This record gives sequence, C-alpha cells and structure tokens, in this order.
Amino acid sequence: MEVCALAEQYFTPSPTSAHERRTVRYRMRDGRELVFETDAGVFSKGRVDRGTRELIKAVTLDDGESFLDLGCGWGPVGISVAVSCPRSEVWMVDVNERACELARANAQANGVRNAAVLCGDGLAAVGGQKFDVIATNPPIRAGKAVVYRLVEEARDHLNPGGRFYAVARTKQGAGSLREFIHATFGNSDEPEIGGGYRVIRATR
Repeated sequence: MEVCALAEQYFTPSPTSAHERRTVRYRMRDGRELVFETDAGVFSKGRVDRGTRELIKAVTLDDGESFLDLGCGWGPVGISVAVSCPRSEVWMVDVNERACELARANAQANGVRNAAVLCGDGLAAVGGQKFDVIATNPPIRAGKAVVYRLVEEARDHLNPGGRFYAVARTKQGAGSLREFIHATFGNSDEPEIGGGYRVIRATR
C-alpha cells in the first residue's frame, strides 16, 4: 500500500493529494540562499533531500553548456544550476504536473531567466533536443524498468562527450544501477559518495 500511495503522489501526472504548501530554503556552496515553495503530492516536499544535495554537489558544467534536470520535482537541481551558470540553457522535465507548476514558480521567485520547465514522461517532452549534461534523482520506487528507460533515453539525448549523472541510495540499488549505467555508456565513476547515497557519472 505504501508504494501505491507514493506512486500516486509523484510518479503520476496529476496528484490528487490535498494541497499542503511549504517553504524550503537551500544554501548553495557559494553562500547564496534559494527559497522554494513545495506542496503535497511531490517528491520530498519538506526539504532538499540528501540524495538531491549529493547530486547538486557532484554536477559540474561550464557556464554556457546546456543542462537537463530529468525528473526535476519542484526544481532544486535545475534552479541551482541555472543560478550558478547564467549563460547556460537549463531545461527541467517532470511527469508530475503539480511539480512542474512549482518548478516554474520557484524559478521565477529565485530570479532565474535561463530555465524552462516542461511537463512530460521522460525525454518525450524535449523531442530530439540534445544536451551537454543530464542529471537525475530517478524514481527508484517506480521500478527498474522505468529507471533503466530513463538512463537509455538520457544517453540518446546527450551530445558527444556529454555527461550523465544519477544518484541512488546505496541500500536501494545503487550498485545495480551503476552496473546498468556502465553497460549503457561503456564507462562510469562515482564523483560523490555520502550519507548513504552514491552519485554515478557516465560520459557519452
């Protein structure tokens, strides 16, 4: 029953949970503070979760490189990148309509002008567009078939030399996810490990 409830909350396009608005603050490494509005029916409504924080720490790109936040939720990864790299085009995608609405509002509230939020399942929302960097905190509880599809779609939407980042809890299949990513890309490493999470990186 718990998994079904979670699936209804943030794996499906239109959550039915009663609204429960909250404000979350996140301090970037350079000291700047971002303020986010969250709500019920989206992933980690009460805080920037540890896996997402590890992912933000691990992701590196040059200002001007294109970036996709795959499964953006209410926007902490994509907005952090957009603020740090104001010349980069940042795209944020999520299947959850409520999460997308929040991400758009949060981008505006934090003064972000170089990010666009699209609602859709996986990479379908961006069509044939390709990116220099793609990062995801994948919906592990949705099952391997969903997560592995996102990995394969990400590979196909990276420019040559582009980097893919994924974070997973060590106790929830990070090892098998790295094996699949390595098999898909032909390479992998782990630039961040901490708090029970591992960030996996691969290059196309």
